Amino acid sequence: MNRVMKVLFFGLIVKPVVLIVLGINLRNREKLPMSGPAIIVANHNSHLDTLVLMSLYPLSMIHKVRPVAAADYFLGGGGFLAWLSLACIGIIAMDRSGQSARGSLFEGCHQALDNDDILILFPEGSRGKPEEMSTLKKGVYFIIKDRPNTSVTPVMMHGLGRSLPKGEVLLVPFNCDVVVGDRVSVTDNSSSYVATISEQFEQLSEHCLTKNENAQ
Repeated sequence: MNRVMKVLFFGLIVKPVVLIVLGINLRNREKLPMSGPAIIVANHNSHLDTLVLMSLYPLSMIHKVRPVAAADYFLGGGGFLAWLSLACIGIIAMDRSGQSARGSLFEGCHQALDNDDILILFPEGSRGKPEEMSTLKKGVYFIIKDRPNTSVTPVMMHGLGRSLPKGEVLLVPFNCDVVVGDRVSVTDNSSSYVATISEQFEQLSEHCLTKNENAQ
């Protein structure tokens, strides 16, 4: 990962777009983890989700924020997308083919956490329909169950699915919400742990201004 390239990409391109083109309603910013090992778990509706979350961090620590992303999509074809994903965004590639053993599947995540990085993880697994939650997977539990010192912070986003929905390449300016929740403590049961995160998402969604506007 090229630290200088990542700083330039976010400083010259991503942050200006987020600050000028998108209107972000940010709530509870002080709850964002500012040091690792830590994981941000967020809902996923758009490729903008990752960039918006990373843009909330100062450039001085942007190299410590690592999104977990699908290896087949971002690296499978090689070329510009693979270079952008690795050199400018610094993804941790995840094999979602189902052929990897659990130990090796999360190896990259464990290495990043041992390096005190902050991971961005989308427990739905992939982008769903705009502004609709899918069933959460248990990957986050298996990443941290042997690392109780890792903080896990849920973040609910709303509106980015309209700004850049799945399958689209043209950015449309819409107001968007980013609501940061309280840290979720590790439990001994994967199902109850994921259920707790899901409940937090539901509670945080009530604070999304764009959701309430659409309901009126």
